[in-house]
Amino acid sequence: MEEMERDPSTFIMGEDVALSAFGSTRGLIERFGAERVRDTPISEAGFVGAAVGAAMAGMRPICEIEIAPFIYCAFDQIVNQAAKLRYMSGGQARLPITFRTLYGAAGGAAAQHSETVYPHLLPVPGLKIVAPSGPADMKGLLKSAIRDDNPVVVFEHAALGRSREEVPDGDVLVPIGKASVKRAGKDVTVVAIGAMVPRAIAVANRLAADGIEAEVVDPRTLAPLDEQTLLTSLGKTNRMVIVDEAHLHGSAASEIAATMVEKGFDLLDAPIRRVAALDVPIPFSRPLEAAVLPDERRIEEAIRAVIG
Repeated sequence: MEEMERDPSTFIMGEDVALSAFGSTRGLIERFGAERVRDTPISEAGFVGAAVGAAMAGMRPICEIEIAPFIYCAFDQIVNQAAKLRYMSGGQARLPITFRTLYGAAGGAAAQHSETVYPHLLPVPGLKIVAPSGPADMKGLLKSAIRDDNPVVVFEHAALGRSREEVPDGDVLVPIGKASVKRAGKDVTVVAIGAMVPRAIAVANRLAADGIEAEVVDPRTLAPLDEQTLLTSLGKTNRMVIVDEAHLHGSAASEIAATMVEKGFDLLDAPIRRVAALDVPIPFSRPLEAAVLPDERRIEEAIRAVIG
């Protein structure tokens, strides 16, 4: 709402934005009208392509892809068009698009509505990717994304919709590409992404009773990755656990681990451990879903393993 008031070229389009199925666009159509709050057909390829065209024509679209796995339906428009056209035009075309989407498992939504899909976009040059872990960072990063002249994909975990914390009023931006140390510690660095951050903090607080002080670092941005903050933390603790809800193979955790080994091998006193979802589709059954996903037990086991 603040960004739409600030810049009349900013508008939102996507599935159920007028209805506000999840509450995140509530009140926008009453304030800005149907010209700037545009419900679209259930055709991701169509409306994502329209957002690319609108951006090239001078608008600043916020494109709501309601559920993250639906990104697969618009892969060509995101990967071949939005991500590449500024480069292919020699910088003549700007692509100020914010793709906003809900990802992750939140309780029995089954395989096509529960996947963590950002790993599929990480190798794509030209895209910025953010995955906030709480309301304050969500607001600050979303504002930065909307003002960016490049396509930014904002992943909001479905399980964080009811999280609560103080959110600054007004024009407070969180910079894209800057990690945040959410809990200081000296014994092990726990890099956690999105909804894994509060789980990692809960484990770290519990382990403190046993004299284990874990530092929890939230990358906030996956592309570009703030490597220096992660390496600085690793240099202090000499051990690292990475918690990612994506499937293990090809995950963000895998990329972060490879980067840390390549650039910080001499800092490590133990192998890096990854805690991620099992390599199966996310089950509909809630007990099976819970068994597939990273949980506090697996995070604690990984931390104790690297501590030795």
